Formats: sequence, C-alpha cells, structure tokens
Amino acid sequence: MTAVETAAAARRARLTLREIVMVVVLGVVFGFLYWVFVQAWNLLAIMMGPAGDLAQHVLFGAWLLVAPVAVAILRRPGVGVIAEILAAVIQVVFLGSPVGPLLLLSGALQGIGSELPFALTRYRRFGWGVFAASGALGAGLVFFWTAYRFGWYGQDLLTLRLAVQVLSGLVLGGLLAKVIVRSLERTGVLANFAIGAPSPDDAIPQRRVR
Repeated sequence: MTAVETAAAARRARLTLREIVMVVVLGVVFGFLYWVFVQAWNLLAIMMGPAGDLAQHVLFGAWLLVAPVAVAILRRPGVGVIAEILAAVIQVVFLGSPVGPLLLLSGALQGIGSELPFALTRYRRFGWGVFAASGALGAGLVFFWTAYRFGWYGQDLLTLRLAVQVLSGLVLGGLLAKVIVRSLERTGVLANFAIGAPSPDDAIPQRRVR
C-alpha cells in the first residue's frame, strides 16, 4: 500500500461530520422511541397478567433497532455501539430511566452484539440473514448481564426467558430494522451516505461485442 493509499484509508477510518450528525440523530430519535416501547411494555405486562414478567422479553428486540439501522446506513465500524449508547444516554439523562447509569452498559452490550454479525462480514453484507443474526445476538448477549442483575440464574424460567428474548431480538431488532432501512433508502434521504453508494454487485454488465 502506497503512502497516498495509507493516508486515504486513515481519513476513511474517521467519521465525517455528516456521519457524526447522522449517528447523533439516530441515537436521539431512537432514544425517545425506546421510551415509547417502555410504555408498551408496561401495558403488555398488565395485559399478560401472571405472565406479565415475560413482557420485557417479548418486546426486548425493539430496544435493539438503532444499532443495525446505523450500521446499515453508514457501514462504518463502531457506529452501532455508539448509537445504542447515545440512545441509552437520552433515556437516562432526559427521560429519567429508573435503570440509571447501568443502562449505558446494557446499551453498549446491545450495540456490540448487534454490530458483530456485520463486522464479521467486514460491513459488506446487509441481507435478511445478517440482520436476523444481529437482532438475535444483540438480545442474547445482553440477556446474561440482565439475568445476573435480576437474579434469574437458577430459575425454572431462565431458558424460556432467553428463548423469548432471542426470538424477539431476531424479529423486532433484526428483521424490523431491515424493513426500516429499506423504507428509508427508498425515500432517497440516505443517498449521501454509504448505503447510497453503488456497490460492485450493482455494476451494469458490459454487453459482449461479437
């Protein structure tokens, strides 16, 4: 690699101002949206009666949305983790989350788990399978930390809790994120970001001349 290529790669490793603004906007928007999901969680818990404690696992995937959305739009390492932490900051600082600063750790774990499947593809694959893996892994990784906090280890419902949360992550945190990204992409508002850049797979095949 030449010195020019090395310098270009170093510049590319840093987020541009436009990308930073996008991460912040996503973190803020989803931070407030996550508060709405908390209200839905409380309502669902009431409706489920004796099984209301499982409501948090049923809806958990909704709290994973911002990481895959940010990664898919910007396709840069770390943006999913940053977006999840920013969303957690909004909930703690502005919305008075009862979880407190511990929510920042949960947000970081959610972001790491959600971003990892994209990282394993070197941020080159954004199909349904990768999104599904993002949601499932994000939900599964943070589950073990949450189980420790709430003393779920040793409970008969531990396996059921994990299964419901991972399934919720797959559907709400993975597949729904893919739907959101595709919907935003179709509006054209993301044309100036990495998601709007043409990929080698999109190249128009050359007509063979005989």
